[in-house]
Amino acid sequence: MQADKQKITRLLKTARGQMDGILRMVEDDRYCIEISQQLMATEAILNKVNKEILAAHLKCCVSRAETQEEKEEKIDELVSMLGKILK
Repeated sequence: MQADKQKITRLLKTARGQMDGILRMVEDDRYCIEISQQLMATEAILNKVNKEILAAHLKCCVSRAETQEEKEEKIDELVSMLGKILK
């Protein structure tokens, strides 16, 4: 992986901490909207991480592919994955 590992690690640890907090909120029967807000904040972090990783894929994996066939294969992988996300 060619993404900024420190940045990715920090964001994922933040998301993990938020998930722990959300679990406590559920266990404590907190207000639904408060829980939902925290879930959306966690989703935003995970989306940011995914964007960073996909950008790194394009910048490194695709651009460094040695043949046109290899580049097309890497792009097809990305398009296939995006198709799953955008359903």
